[in-house]
Amino acid sequence: MTLEQARGVIFDLDGVLVDTAEYHRRSWYDLAAREGWAHYSDELFYESFGKQNAVIIPRLAGRSLTEEEINEMADYKELRYRERINGKLSLLPGVRELLADLKKHGFRLAIGTSTPKVNLDMMLDTTGTRDCFDEFVTSDEITRGKPAPDTFLIAAKKLGLSPINCVVVEDAIPGVQAALAGGMAVLAVTNTRTREDLYQASRIVDSLTEVSAADFMALLQRAADTNAE
Repeated sequence: MTLEQARGVIFDLDGVLVDTAEYHRRSWYDLAAREGWAHYSDELFYESFGKQNAVIIPRLAGRSLTEEEINEMADYKELRYRERINGKLSLLPGVRELLADLKKHGFRLAIGTSTPKVNLDMMLDTTGTRDCFDEFVTSDEITRGKPAPDTFLIAAKKLGLSPINCVVVEDAIPGVQAALAGGMAVLAVTNTRTREDLYQASRIVDSLTEVSAADFMALLQRAADTNAE
């Protein structure tokens, strides 16, 4: 691969572009209280962060649930999240500058998230970043969530790019695993996890203020060189 070829970056949403973990955590506790899940804990929250609601909820319930039950619980949790986050969303440090630099250097950009489309729309409208991205993939479009690679593979396809020409930006272990399973380089940011947790990533940073388009070009070149060996 040469650096003149088309290339893309696929961003996770929660914990990468915006700091929403605490709002999600409180919303899960709201659902747990309503359902009487006394066993719910911060450990369970962080262990499942980045996975789809349809995967998390049956495990928390500890019993078989109908699709309708799962959907109702998920809708309640996400409604509580949006109520809590309303008017409080802002981009994490370095995000706006990085998006501009990537676009300046010809990268095609996508968001690949386990969150529903309504949450994504709220974030894009609040932060004024909809025009920064070329494509979007949300939980409404996939059946297998992270750590399965489907979210990122669909995003790459929408961008018209091969996975090898894409870098994923993630903060969660399932997201890093999903990117690697899809054959993509992955930049991990330690907004919600430690460096030790994210050790599988191609590169780890503590903030997106640390990177520019040149760093993403380098990750893609390294991946191409590795595949050529």
